[in-house]
Amino acid sequence: MTYDEVLEQSKKVMKGCHCCPVCNGRACSNHMPGPGAKGTGTVAVRNYDAWQDVRIQMDTLCANQPADTTFHLFGQTFQYPIFAGPVGHVNLHYGDVLDDVKYNDILVPGCKTAGIAAFTGDGMQDLTMETACRTIQACGGIGVPTIKPWDLATYQKKLDLVKDSGAFAVAMDVDAAGLPFLKNHIPPAGRKTEAELKEMIDLSPVPFIVKGIMTVKGAKKAMQAGAAAIVVSNHGGRVLDGVPATAEVLPQIVSAVDHKVKVFVDGGIRSGVDVFKALALGADAVLIARPYVNAVYGAQEEGIKVLTEKLGAELKDTMEMCGAEDLAAIDRTMIH
Repeated sequence: MTYDEVLEQSKKVMKGCHCCPVCNGRACSNHMPGPGAKGTGTVAVRNYDAWQDVRIQMDTLCANQPADTTFHLFGQTFQYPIFAGPVGHVNLHYGDVLDDVKYNDILVPGCKTAGIAAFTGDGMQDLTMETACRTIQACGGIGVPTIKPWDLATYQKKLDLVKDSGAFAVAMDVDAAGLPFLKNHIPPAGRKTEAELKEMIDLSPVPFIVKGIMTVKGAKKAMQAGAAAIVVSNHGGRVLDGVPATAEVLPQIVSAVDHKVKVFVDGGIRSGVDVFKALALGADAVLIARPYVNAVYGAQEEGIKVLTEKLGAELKDTMEMCGAEDLAAIDRTMIH
């Protein structure tokens, strides 16, 4: 099965997504509910376009040996520096043949089998986090539960679920403070001060990942609060219109944290070539969300395998054509 065939299958069951050959944000624009972006809908498009503006520097005068795509993180070894990004309320945005529980039940083991790991989403219903953590536990802790920026008491309850799951890391998508359903919600959720974030991070027994960083100032706050990693992310353009593409701000954030924390990035990354570009700009790994939704809806675990192998093969080919024998060898000289 090819990924194009997976997309054709997903078209039959998806309602909020056009299942485009290239998920570039143009067809869905500002359609929410659905996979679109907020306001003008242009941020998701900008995310994708920014990666296309980065050029690869080919160099085949190098050793003729297979490139090693192995990625190590927090004591775990993965086949590629790729994670499936967290997605919530899939039944609302993508079609009701799946809900968040069924989606994560497919995504988490499918990613583990494919040699990567999934970030799971959080939602309004307690069941979403409870079942995601149970699935991660069944997969030996290979998964990253992502908690919304709730109040401290709610966070502690969710963190207890994470602890029981044995997950190797936990994340919080602080940019979710801009999601409409979180505003004026009980229990409260929203923006966090550095001190509030630190209090939450201090309670975590596993490495804490802060997702939703778009500025040097924000990166430094997350680092000072104790984050082990950050994700440069604008939530796919779904929380604020008019912001830069993630590729535009990634280099300055990488420079500012100076290897003191791991740096991941998401937003419009759609191929292994894009993954290579992100690593060359200084990211340690990437998150990819929407295409994995298509993969799950279209062919479940087989779809995850097909997409991951496609991304991995493209990354490996680009590395070999640019003279990078492993991930550590990828640097800024390989892009233009």
